[in-house]
Amino acid sequence: MLSFAHFRVLTFDCYGTLINWEQGILSALRPLLAAHNCSLPDDDILERFASLEAAAETGPYRPYRDVLAHVVDGLAAQLQFTPTPQERDSLAASLAHWPPFPDTVAALRTLKKHYKLAIISNIDDDLFAHSARRLQVAFDWVITAQQAQAYKPSARNFTIALERLALPKEHILHVAQSLYHDITPATQLGLATVWVNRRHGQASAGATPPAQATPDLEVPDLRTLVDMMGHRDVT
Repeated sequence: MLSFAHFRVLTFDCYGTLINWEQGILSALRPLLAAHNCSLPDDDILERFASLEAAAETGPYRPYRDVLAHVVDGLAAQLQFTPTPQERDSLAASLAHWPPFPDTVAALRTLKKHYKLAIISNIDDDLFAHSARRLQVAFDWVITAQQAQAYKPSARNFTIALERLALPKEHILHVAQSLYHDITPATQLGLATVWVNRRHGQASAGATPPAQATPDLEVPDLRTLVDMMGHRDVT
């Protein structure tokens, strides 16, 4: 069991942890695929997304808007259709409408009373600005892939975060859904980690590539984490 009293800052992954990105991804891709007479199970769509996104995030840095366009191009190539320019942009355009998980806002409001909060996210600054309004909490630090010019699981994103927070690692707790993008690199850097297993009980890894990692704590959602930390004023 983690000793939560030691932590002064909670760092969060955003998409998949705070924002329900799988719902957002499916809401954008289902109609796109239907327009080209393609029908796939949701888990198939998400697993294809995970593979294509991870491939687009390797190599030289490109903006996340371009990563999402690459995902659409990859799906089109796999399923043998040609996307329109608007369809290529549709996944990025949909991101502003991706919703928080039902427990996110209340949990963040509670945790903000007890800790400083930071975001470490594979996102562009302007795209995160849309999500920030939905999260309804002012973060003390926001570190994006655009600022780092790299995508998690690169250690660079976490190294930049540690430089900005300017605190010993033992005072920082990283909270994230993705073993691949977050728990693995954060653990390797010596950070304590909480795995928010939003897909608890589901066989598929969903929109994140599968990975093996050992978090310090696993919870099914943020409400459970807040309760375990002893902050019971979540509503």
